[in-house]
Amino acid sequence: MTDSSSDRFVRSHLKTRHLVLLVELGRHGSIAHAAQAANLTQPGASKLLGELEHALGVQLFERLSRGVAPTWYGKVLIRRAGAALAEMDAAHQEVMELLSGLRGRVGIGTVLAPATGLVPKAINLLKSRHSRVHVAVSMSTSKALVERLRGGELDLVVGRILDTEAADELNFEPLTDEPHLLIAGAGHPLAGRTDLKLEDLMEQCWILPPAGSILRDRLTALFLSHGLEQPAETVETLDLPVVASLLMSNDMIVALPADAVRPYLEAGLMTVLPFDLGVSMDSFGIVTRKRHQLSPGADAMLLALRDAAAAIYPHYRRPV
Repeated sequence: MTDSSSDRFVRSHLKTRHLVLLVELGRHGSIAHAAQAANLTQPGASKLLGELEHALGVQLFERLSRGVAPTWYGKVLIRRAGAALAEMDAAHQEVMELLSGLRGRVGIGTVLAPATGLVPKAINLLKSRHSRVHVAVSMSTSKALVERLRGGELDLVVGRILDTEAADELNFEPLTDEPHLLIAGAGHPLAGRTDLKLEDLMEQCWILPPAGSILRDRLTALFLSHGLEQPAETVETLDLPVVASLLMSNDMIVALPADAVRPYLEAGLMTVLPFDLGVSMDSFGIVTRKRHQLSPGADAMLLALRDAAAAIYPHYRRPV
């Protein structure tokens, strides 16, 4: 049941321009820049922000010497405002789709491994069924993608839920785990070795995912648990073409699922080094928001993902 004070706040105080201003303040961290982005005057934006803080009885932003920074209350409202505006955009899109046949835009986020196999296959399936649906794909870490999903910027994510606080807001449909192997260019000096030790790998130049990603944390723990320093030479990137180019032109190594570089392995351009990292990754899956009705286009994308997963992953069990 809706709390009466909350209902009164939404119906009596909250307006669309409040939501737009909150989102822009979150993006720009400046009342002046947020006002410009929201097509408001700076005094008008300050007045709207004051109205919100007065109605809620809390401070939403700290006024700094240069701009503003959201408080915890402000962060909650920014995220919810983004989701509310995204819902209205989706409602408009859905009406347009119903008027003109299935079309519109679907935003999907993906981590690395499914970006090279599952997601392209699903997009091909979707396009074969509904050619006018526009698909926008983003690749990043699970944490970043799930935050964008919670904020309404994405419709679906193929990744992991790492934040337990966010779990109550999300649906997770597991697809498969993601075993990682040690990959190098075919001409790497370690390619012919059969006696590799972790100490040998510490001295190599590693291509690593960004700090804070689950794989980066587990690789860090691997070296620390053996009393070793972290590799001194590293390159940080998630961009697969960059990874591939670096591996084939330099003596670097990377931990990746074999599926991510399957064409390079089959062409003999890369090789799997004979060393068991022992790094286990949690299953990735399809992540959606609870209590959120997908648009017809996004729902068609979800169906295509499930069909593609059934063809690729032998242990996948689609929902009944």
